Amino acid sequence: MREINVAPAPRPSPESPRLPATPLGRPRPLRPSLRTEVFGRRRGVGVVVFFALILVGISIAGLPYYLAPVSERVRSPFHPWLKPAGYIGQSTGLLAVTIFVFLWLYPLRKRARWLAWTGSVARWLDVHVLAALVLPLLVAIHSAWRFEGLIGLGFWSMMVVWASGIVGRYLYARIPRGKAGIELTLDEIASRRKQLLEEIAANTGLAVNLVEQTLAVDRASDARSGILGTFIWYVRDDLARRRGARRLRRLYQRSGPRRRRQDRLALT
Repeated sequence: MREINVAPAPRPSPESPRLPATPLGRPRPLRPSLRTEVFGRRRGVGVVVFFALILVGISIAGLPYYLAPVSERVRSPFHPWLKPAGYIGQSTGLLAVTIFVFLWLYPLRKRARWLAWTGSVARWLDVHVLAALVLPLLVAIHSAWRFEGLIGLGFWSMMVVWASGIVGRYLYARIPRGKAGIELTLDEIASRRKQLLEEIAANTGLAVNLVEQTLAVDRASDARSGILGTFIWYVRDDLARRRGARRLRRLYQRSGPRRRRQDRLALT
């Protein structure tokens, strides 16, 4: 029989540059789950902002009707549309009731483990917050911007809960948590931070120390500054982290060919 000689595959030169590789030997692209999560949240926020702008536009367009006395609203051409039983007023009322019912599903999801197939608690909380943000506008348009008597008391009570929910959500986001919504320990936070720094360095081609220095922010003071001072420091810390992210983005954009190479690898 005739023998067939198969030449061995050429080995890469030890002097050729290497990128961080996966177990299959290919360079690591950006993590799809993280990219999907970020884009999904931005898309959700964009939908809520667009819907809120529509409600604001309805309120501005109907401003002559809302500012008119009750006795004169009946003769307004907007009355069939903007009255509580009108086309827009009744539609916003039904939508507000639907959101009210939906908001009560979040506590049920937190207590019922068999509902885990519907999504994580953190994702449910995001939807819960986004849905609740537009609720006051819906109720205001349904009531034709009239808050008197018992209805007015209920509306302003809802606004107190709404404002406290915004502040609570801001503080809640400051607590590092896992995917299941459970608070992380200090050791887990340090390990997660190191993992994220290494992932950013691997995906951008920058040194880990450079990434850490670029994203570094000032630590909180040990002095007691009260609730207001702590809240102000939270806001300053958020702004500092955003500036650090912009600095890191500029460093990545100045990387030139290395940046283009990483972008090509991320798309493959």
